[in-house]
Amino acid sequence: MQFMLLFSRQGKLRLQKWYVPLSDKEKKKITRELVQTVLARKPKMCSFLEWRDLKIVYKRYASLYFCCAIEDQDNELITLEIIHRYVELLDKYFGSVCELDIIFNFEKAYFILDEFLLGGEVQETSKKNVLKAIEQADLLQEFEPDSKQVSIPALFPSIGS
Repeated sequence: MQFMLLFSRQGKLRLQKWYVPLSDKEKKKITRELVQTVLARKPKMCSFLEWRDLKIVYKRYASLYFCCAIEDQDNELITLEIIHRYVELLDKYFGSVCELDIIFNFEKAYFILDEFLLGGEVQETSKKNVLKAIEQADLLQEFEPDSKQVSIPALFPSIGS
């Protein structure tokens, strides 16, 4: 997988994950072009399209489009399954996920994606294992002692004077 984009029906980008090195300018150009292309398609049209030298696979869930770019020789149906599995993971974690969950908890959405995909390849196929890893990370974050900011002079009194 080259990249994954999540965007709303209004064309607002909600999440982007790039697995190939591109300049910010190129990323913005690709994003703008793809969002316009996908949004212009009719609902009954195929969810696969050839674009540049890549294949684009997308699926709409409620108000969000999940869009992936894959190599020409990659399987579109597996990519659709990857999109669906990611949506299932988000749904399980957030309990009936919606666009606002992704907007206000984007770091969790990225974390779930990173637990599931690594370098554009599926890292873990088991939903249970992915959710367990996320749960453990949540527990670690929850039990971290409050980091009280200590000034340098408080740590090293000789520096403050």
